[in-house]
Amino acid sequence: MPEDSRAGIGTHWINVGQGPRPALFLHCSLASSRALRPVMERLGTDLSMTAIDLPGHGQSADWDQSGDFVARATDVAETFCDGPRDIVGHSLGAVVALSLMVRRPDLVRSAVLVEPVLFAAAKGSDAYRTYQQDHAPIIQAIASGDAEAATRAFTGIWGAPQPWDALPPPVRTAMTDRIPLVAATEPALDDDANGVLAPERLEAVTAPVMLIRGGRSHPVIPAIFDTLSRRLPNMRIEVVQGAGHMAPITHPQEVADLVRAHLELCDA
Repeated sequence: MPEDSRAGIGTHWINVGQGPRPALFLHCSLASSRALRPVMERLGTDLSMTAIDLPGHGQSADWDQSGDFVARATDVAETFCDGPRDIVGHSLGAVVALSLMVRRPDLVRSAVLVEPVLFAAAKGSDAYRTYQQDHAPIIQAIASGDAEAATRAFTGIWGAPQPWDALPPPVRTAMTDRIPLVAATEPALDDDANGVLAPERLEAVTAPVMLIRGGRSHPVIPAIFDTLSRRLPNMRIEVVQGAGHMAPITHPQEVADLVRAHLELCDA
C-alpha cells in the first residue's frame, strides 16, 4: 500500500484493478479508501483504480489545519492525475471531485458523484433549512468538545454500516477522533469557499457526469441535485432504491453496475 508526500501532505492510497482506464476514487468523511474497496473490486476488469485516504483520514497524515480542507484535499487529488481520469467520489469525496472538475476540467474524462454534500447548492430551500436543524447538534457537540455525541449524531444522519452501538470499538474510536474534520469542511460545503458554484464554473465541465443518490437520502441531497442538474451540461441522475447515504458500502453491486453503465455510455 503506497504512501508518499502529496501536495505537502503525507498521503496513503490503495490500487485496485487492472482495467484499461485509469480512475481515481475519493471516499466520504470519517472513512478511508477501504470504504470504496467493495465497489472497486467489482470494477477490476474495467478500471485501474487508485483510492486515496483524504487528509486526516485512514493512514494519511493528520490534518494540519493549513488552508481550506477541501482545497487542500483537491491539491492532493490533482497529483494523482497525470492525464484524464474517470473520477468516482462519495459524499465529501464527491465534493473534492467537483472541486477538481471545476479547477482542472481537462483532467476529468468522466465523473460519478454519489451523494455530493455540497450543501451550499441547496441554500434557500426547505431541505437546506432541515439540514441546518439536523446538523446543529453536531456542530454544537464538536464546539463543546463532546466528540462522541457529535459522532453519534453525525452517523445517525449520514449513516454507518451498522448502528453506532454495534460498531466495533476501534471503528467508533477512529470516527470519533476524526469528527473535528466535519467542522473543518464547513466553509467549503456550506459556504462554497472554493467557488465551485461561481458563475460559469460548472458549465465549463463538459465531461459526462452521473449523479447517484440513495432512495432514502436526506432531503438536502435531491435539493443539491436540482442545482447541479441545472448547471452541469452533460449529466444524468440515478437512484439506488433502498439505499441511504452510504450506498457504496451498503449497495456496492448496484453502485458498481451504475459506474460500469456510465463508462459504457461515455464510450458509445
